[in-house]
Amino acid sequence: MPVLLLTNDDGVHASGLLALAEALAELGDAYVLAPEREQSACGHALTLHRPLRVERLGERRFAVNGTPSDCVNLGVLGLLPERPVLVVSGVNHGSNLGDDVTYSGTVSAAMEGTLLGVPSIAVSLAEGGDLAEAARVARRVAMRVLVEGLPRKTLLNVNVPAGTPRGIRLTRLGHRVYSERIVEQTDPRGRTHYWLGGGEAQWEDLEGSDMGAVHEGYVSVTPLHLDLTNHRALAQLADWPTRLAPRPGGAPGRPRPPRG
Repeated sequence: MPVLLLTNDDGVHASGLLALAEALAELGDAYVLAPEREQSACGHALTLHRPLRVERLGERRFAVNGTPSDCVNLGVLGLLPERPVLVVSGVNHGSNLGDDVTYSGTVSAAMEGTLLGVPSIAVSLAEGGDLAEAARVARRVAMRVLVEGLPRKTLLNVNVPAGTPRGIRLTRLGHRVYSERIVEQTDPRGRTHYWLGGGEAQWEDLEGSDMGAVHEGYVSVTPLHLDLTNHRALAQLADWPTRLAPRPGGAPGRPRPPRG
C-alpha cells in the first residue's frame, strides 16, 4: 500500500483531520503527523532554533511540537517507513481563499510537500459546512491526483462550501480587501493593545475566482504554482541597466587610494 501523509494546522485532535484520515484510509497507509496544538495562520514557518519532539498517539498517528511545515518535513524526509506518495493537509475549519493562502498553515503544509517533490493538496471547509462532505471531496481529489499526478511545483488548494456542493470548479485566487484590520483596546490596567483581523472582508472581481465559486455553492479547486517570479515584469524590466555605476573616486568595488 502506498504511504499517505496527512497533516493540518488545527492540531492533531481536530475533527477535520480525523474525518480526512477516515476518508483516505482505503487509498493507502494514511499516516497522521500533525501539530500537538493549533497553529492557525502560522504561514510557512519552520522550527530551526529548538529540537522537535514527536509523540506517538497511535499506530499511524503522531503529534509534533512544531508547525504544519515541520510535520511535512519530518514525514517526507524520514520519519515514516517510506517516502509518501501524497501529502494532504486539512480538513481546515474555515476557508482558505484568495490572498489568505499566504497566511495559512494548512496551505503552507501543502506548499512544503510540493517543495519536497511530493504531490500535495490543501483542503478547507467553509464555516458551517459538513465535514463528511468535505472529506468525500478530499478523497475524490486525492484519487485523481494519485492516478494523474500534478504539474511540477504545483499544489491544489481545495475549498468546500457550506451545504451540499453543486459541483466542482477550477478557479483562480481571488483578491481580498480588509477594512479596519487593527482594533485598539485598553486592558483593565489602562494599557493599550491591538487585535489584527478586525472588520469584514470584501472581495474584488468574483468571476472565475475561488471565492466566487464557494459563494455560489461550488467546490473551488485552485492550482497554485510555487514559482513566484513575475515573468511579464521580467520582460518589461529588460531594458534596465545591468552594470552598476562607478563609485565616486574609483571603479566599482575597489577602495579609494589613501590620501597624502
